[in-house]
Amino acid sequence: STMRKRKTTDSPHSSTDLSEGKEKLRLKQEVGLISGVSLIAGTMIGSGIFMSPEWVLHHMGSPASSLLIWAACGLLAMFGALSYAELGTIIKESGGEYIYILRIFGSFPAFLFAYTSVILVRPAGLAAVCLSFAEYAVAPFYPGCSSPQVVIKCTAAACILLLTIINCLNVRLATSVMNIFTAAKLLALLVIVVGGVVLLAKGQTRSFQNAFENTTAGIGAVGVAFYQGLWSYDGWNNLNYVTEELKKPEVTLPRAVMIAIPLVTCLYLLVNVSYLAAMTPSEVLSSGAVAVTWGDRVLGSWAWLISLSVALSTFGSSNGTFFSGGRVCYIAAREGHMPDILSMAHVRCLTPSPALLFTSAMSLIMIISGSFTSIVNFFSFIAWFFYGMTISGLLYLKIKKPELPRSYKVPIIIPIIVLMAAVYLVLAPIIDQPQIEILYIVLFIFSGVILYFPLVRFKCHPRFLQKVTLHLQLFLEVAPTTRDAN
Repeated sequence: STMRKRKTTDSPHSSTDLSEGKEKLRLKQEVGLISGVSLIAGTMIGSGIFMSPEWVLHHMGSPASSLLIWAACGLLAMFGALSYAELGTIIKESGGEYIYILRIFGSFPAFLFAYTSVILVRPAGLAAVCLSFAEYAVAPFYPGCSSPQVVIKCTAAACILLLTIINCLNVRLATSVMNIFTAAKLLALLVIVVGGVVLLAKGQTRSFQNAFENTTAGIGAVGVAFYQGLWSYDGWNNLNYVTEELKKPEVTLPRAVMIAIPLVTCLYLLVNVSYLAAMTPSEVLSSGAVAVTWGDRVLGSWAWLISLSVALSTFGSSNGTFFSGGRVCYIAAREGHMPDILSMAHVRCLTPSPALLFTSAMSLIMIISGSFTSIVNFFSFIAWFFYGMTISGLLYLKIKKPELPRSYKVPIIIPIIVLMAAVYLVLAPIIDQPQIEILYIVLFIFSGVILYFPLVRFKCHPRFLQKVTLHLQLFLEVAPTTRDAN
C-alpha cells in the first residue's frame, strides 16, 4: 500500500529491506558536537534578532521590560531544550515532537501534529525566514525606496530552491554550510555588541533612564511580546529532529543544548542593549529594520556590512529550518502517516530527498501569499500548543515510567515550568485579544480528522497511488530506509 503502517516497536531492526540479501539503507550519523551546536545556534540566530526587537518593545512599552522578555524567552528556550534532551535520550529516534507524541500518546495526535507541521507550520516558518532574507538581500539594489514585492518573493523562492539542492546532495555539505554561516552570524552579532559597549562607554545611556516607564501589563500584550521574542529563539529543539543522525546522541544532544542556548541568549541581550544605546525607544519603534538603522548610526559608510550580515544570517537559519523540517516529513512517512514515497532516501546521496522536495514545494506556495508578522503569530500559537503536549508527555514518563533507561535527567520542576508557560502562551492571546485567525488555525488542525480515519486508520488508498509511487521511486532514484534507533 502507498501508506505504510509501521510497528511501533523499539527494535533497531524493525526495517524495510531494499531487497532480500542486500544491505539496508539508512541515513548516516554525521552530525557531531560542533555541527549540533551550529544546527541549534545557526537556526535560532536568523531574522528574529534583526527584526523582532521593535515588536517586543512595541508590545511591552519600555526598554527594561523588553529586555526582561528577551531574558525570559532565553530561559524558557533553555528549559524546553533540556526537557527535550531527556526525551531524546529515552526515545532515540529522529522526528522531534512528532515521534515523542506518537510513542507516548499514540497515532491520532501524532498524525494531527505531522499534518499541521508538514503542510503548514514548517513550510510557513521557512517561508518567513526566506522572505526576510530576500528583503535584506535586495535592499541595497533599491536605495531610498522600498523593494518591489515581486523581486522579494522571487529572491525568497530562489533561496528555497538553492537550499533544496544543497540538502538533497549531501548531509555533510548541508552541515558545512550551517557551520560556516553560524560563524559568520556570530561575528556579525559580536560587531553589534562591541559597538554597543563603545557607545555605553561614551555615556549614551538615555534609553536606560527611567527604563520601566510606560510598561504594559496586559496578559495578552505580554503573550504577544513573548511570541515575537520566542520567534528569535525558535530552533532550540532542532537537534531532536535529527537524533538518528547524531554521533553519540546521548552525549551530543545535552552538551550541544547547554553550549548553544546560553551563548545565543547572552548575545541577544547584549545586542538589544546595543540597539537601545544607539537609538531612543521611539527611534527603535519607528525603524523598519532596527539592525540596519543601528548600522547607519554607528558604522557610517560601513553600514552595508549589517545588511550583508543579516542576509547571511537568515540564509544560514533557513538552511537549519529546512534541514530539520524535511526530517519531520520523512519520519512521519516512515511511520505510515504520510505517503510512502516521502519516507525514502536517495540511494547514493543518502538524503531524504522526496521529503525535502515536498517541504520545498509547500514553502514556495507559502511565499506567494505570506507576510512576516502574521506568519510569526500563527506559527508561535501552533508551535507552543504542540510543545505543551510534548512536555506533558515527558512528565507522564517521569511519573509513570521512571524505570525507563535514560542517560540524562532534567529536574521535574523544569518541564512543569515549560508546560505552564506553554499553556499561558496558547491561552493568553485568546483570552485577551481573541482573533478570528486563531479559530481558522484550530479548524485546520482538526481538519486532519477527515484524512486520518480513511487513509491511516482504515487504509483506504486509491490503487493508482501505488503506480505513482513506483514511478516516482524510479525517477527520483530513492529506496525505503530502516531506522537505526534504540
